[in-house]
Amino acid sequence: MRYAETGFNLEVDLTRGNIERVPSDPGMTEHYLGGLGTNARIMWDRVGPEVEPFSPENLLIFGTGLLAGTPAPGTNRTIVTSISPQSGLLAFSMMGGFWGPELKHAGYDKVIIRGKSPELVYLYINDDQVEIRDASRWRGLGTLETAEVIREELGDPNVQVASIGMAGENRVFFASIEQGRASASRQGMGAIMGDKNLKAIAVRGSKDINIARPMEFMEHCNAALKYIEHRDKNPIRGVIPILAGLGSPQEMAVHDEQWHTENFMWGNARERRKGFWTPEIQEQWTGTMEGMRTRLLSCHNCPMKCGASIAVDKRFCSYMMKCFSKLTYTMAAYSDLDFGLRMAQKATEYGVDAFSCPQTMAFAIELHEAGILTDQDMSGMPKENNDRFFWLMDAIVRREGIGDVLADGTWWAAKRIGKGAEEFAHNNIRKTEQLPLKLGMLNPIYFLMYATGEKANITQIEGQFPQSPFLTREENEAFVEDWIHVPDDRFKEWFVEWEIRGEKSIPNYPSVEAACEIVHWQEQMHYIDDSTGMCAGLSSFPLKPPFHIHNLPGLISSGAGLDLDEDGLVQTTKRIRTLVRANNLRRGMTWEDEKPPEDHWRHRFPELEAKLLQAYYSFKGWNSDGVPTRETLHDLDLDFVAEEFAETGILKEEPVGSAT
Repeated sequence: MRYAETGFNLEVDLTRGNIERVPSDPGMTEHYLGGLGTNARIMWDRVGPEVEPFSPENLLIFGTGLLAGTPAPGTNRTIVTSISPQSGLLAFSMMGGFWGPELKHAGYDKVIIRGKSPELVYLYINDDQVEIRDASRWRGLGTLETAEVIREELGDPNVQVASIGMAGENRVFFASIEQGRASASRQGMGAIMGDKNLKAIAVRGSKDINIARPMEFMEHCNAALKYIEHRDKNPIRGVIPILAGLGSPQEMAVHDEQWHTENFMWGNARERRKGFWTPEIQEQWTGTMEGMRTRLLSCHNCPMKCGASIAVDKRFCSYMMKCFSKLTYTMAAYSDLDFGLRMAQKATEYGVDAFSCPQTMAFAIELHEAGILTDQDMSGMPKENNDRFFWLMDAIVRREGIGDVLADGTWWAAKRIGKGAEEFAHNNIRKTEQLPLKLGMLNPIYFLMYATGEKANITQIEGQFPQSPFLTREENEAFVEDWIHVPDDRFKEWFVEWEIRGEKSIPNYPSVEAACEIVHWQEQMHYIDDSTGMCAGLSSFPLKPPFHIHNLPGLISSGAGLDLDEDGLVQTTKRIRTLVRANNLRRGMTWEDEKPPEDHWRHRFPELEAKLLQAYYSFKGWNSDGVPTRETLHDLDLDFVAEEFAETGILKEEPVGSAT
C-alpha cells in the first residue's frame, strides 16, 4: 500500500488522444519525495536538452506535493513543471487552493501532458473517468468564465478547474494558469498549456488517501495547529506588518503599505518614492481595499487566510488575490490602489503573471517616453495614464501590434526593438525573467539567493532568517530566545552579532561563510515545501513558522511511511535541489548567468560578489563553474547525471573551489 500518495500518475497524450493510468515507482518517492522532486526527475528522463518549450515533446506536469490532500495543515500545493518559454530552462510554478488535493482524491499524484491537440480541448477527471473534451467554443473566454461554464456543463459546482485565458491561448511568455484561489503564475506555464491547445483541467475526486501512522501523524498536525494559534495571539514585534504573523505575506489583511511603497521601486523598477505613504494615502487605500475586498480566503485545509476575494464590480465574479500582486500594477503605473485592483481583475481573466506583466507594460511606457518606441509603434494608445495600461494589456494578450513584441517579456522584446531598448530591460535575472522588485544596499544573503536560486520569486527564495537585524543587540537577543527553527545555534550567534550600522553590517556581514549556510538553509526549506506540497507560508517563508527542519521529518515519515530523520531529509533535499540545477545546466545555464541585475543595488561590490559565489559553489560541492562535482553527484545517488555531464563536457574534473 502507498501512503500519502496514490501511487498512480495520469499520462495524457494530446496528439493521439490517449489516456493512461500509470503506476509510479515507490523508489522515486524515497529519493525525491513528490511534487517538484519527482517532477524534476521525470523532466530529466523524458525531456532532453534539445527540446524547445513550444515542442510537442515538451512535457507539462501538474505534480501534487507528497503530503497534498492529507490532514497536514497547509499541504495543498501543486507544482506545475515544464520548460519555460521565457528562460528556456526548467520551470516550476506553485499553486495552492483546492485543485491539488482534489486530484489526489481522484486517485492521481500527477497529470503528465505531452503532445499537442489539433483543436482546443479540456481534460475532465472524475475518479476513474477521464475524458478529453471539446473546448473550441470557449476560445477567448477568461479563466474565471471558463471555470464557470465547465462547472455548468458538468452540473457540478464543486469541480476544481485550472484554466488559461487569452494570454495562454496566444502563448504570451508570462501567461499564468488560474484556478479559483491560486495560480501558477511564474515562467509562462499558461503559454505551454495554450501551445498544447489545452484550455483547462477539471477535477473531481472521492477516494481516500492513506496515512502510514495516523496517530503519530495527527500529533504532528495538532502540534502545528496549536503553535499557529499561539503565534496568532503573539505576533513578532518590531518587524514589518506582513512578517509579524504567519502565512503567505498577509497583504490582503494589512492596510499599512509604507514598507512596500517607499522601499520598492516604482514604474519599470526605477524610482524609490520616499515619503509617499501619508495619512491621506493610507485612508484612501484602506477605503478602496475595504470596499472591494468581500472576504478573506484560505486554501485547502489551512487555518490561515492569506488571500481575499476582490470584487471591483459587485455585478460580476470576484477574483482571488494574494501577496504582492496587490501592488504590482499600482506601482508600475504610478497610480492608486483602485486602479491596481481593477487591473488585477482583468489580468486574472486574461491569465497573466502579476510580476512580469506590469513591469513589461511600464517598460513599454518608458521606451515611448524615451522616443525608442514611436507614436506609430504605439498607435491607438490613449493619452490618460491608467487607460494606457489597460490598452497595453489588451494588446499584449491578443499579440496585436506592439503587444506581439511585448508579449515575450522585456528581455526578448528589447532584442526585437533594438535602438538601445536593451538598457531599459534592466530588471531581469537569468537574462530573461523579470524580477518583481529592487532592493537597497547589497545584502550578501540576497545576492546569493538571487544569483543561484533557480526561481526568481522573492517568496520562493527568502525565508526564516530575518531580512535585517533589529535596532539594538538586546532586540536581536530577544528574538533568538525562542528561535527553535535554526539548524544549530550558530545561526542565533550570527543574528545576535548583526548590526544596522558598524563593522558587522551589510554588505560585509553576515560573513561569506555564514551567508552560504544561511542561504543553504533557506533554500533547503523551500525545496522541502515544493516537494511535499507544504505552503511556504507555514514553513519556509515566515519568521518562526510551525513547520521546520526539526519536525518535518516526523511529519513526512508518519504520513508517507518513509524512514526519514533530519539528516536523511537534508540529504534528500540536496538531491532534489541538485537535480533541478542539473536540468538547467544541461540546457545551457552557466555561472555567467548567476548574477542579479547590474542596477539591483545602489552600490555593487564585485570582489565580494565573486568571493560569495565561489564560496557558495564550494560549500555546495560544485566546481568553480557551478557544476556539481562527480563526487557530489555520487554521494547524492545522481551518477546518471555525472555520466551525461562527463560525456557532454559539462563536467570538467577539477578540485572543488580550485579556481577563483
